[in-house]
Amino acid sequence: MACTRCLQGLLGFVAVYSIRKADPKDAPEIATVHIAAWKEAYRGIVPDDFLENLSVQRRTEQWVNSLSDVNHLYHHALIAEVNGHIVGFSNFGFPQKEDDEFDGELYAIYLLKSAQKFGIGRALFVEAANSLMQMGSTSMLVWVLKDNPSRGFYEHLNGVYLREKMIEIGGSELVEAAYGWRDLNLFQRG
Repeated sequence: MACTRCLQGLLGFVAVYSIRKADPKDAPEIATVHIAAWKEAYRGIVPDDFLENLSVQRRTEQWVNSLSDVNHLYHHALIAEVNGHIVGFSNFGFPQKEDDEFDGELYAIYLLKSAQKFGIGRALFVEAANSLMQMGSTSMLVWVLKDNPSRGFYEHLNGVYLREKMIEIGGSELVEAAYGWRDLNLFQRG
């Protein structure tokens, strides 16, 4: 299930990106991207001391554990690579909390800012949706921090704004917004 595309950089160079299933050996690089993307996306939203205390080592251990255990909630993950380096990932599965409307959930999708605006995020999203369909899901929701400036990504992909809930991160109460897609067939690869 590899997806490979070319992208043209602003300086005219061409790079190749690919989407593939994550493997435990990818954990250190995923962890590095995970933390870097959090710092890029959430500075000014999540407390700075929380962001500064994120640990690549701890996050690597979490990724190794989840990717190594097929029964782990966060086992299903895809990575995006540009010229052999991981620049983003998506993580998905069945809803973390039972939901009457949606039978799939996009737990996370993160992409380094330097890799945004090339279609890589959309490719990760579409591959996650297709993977969920292969698992038997027909619909999907995602929770995103309401103050996240990248929230428009989900709106651009026709995500329907559903509801909000409170979440605690680093001692701060933040608002998460849910977006949903009731028919994943809209993203089916043809």
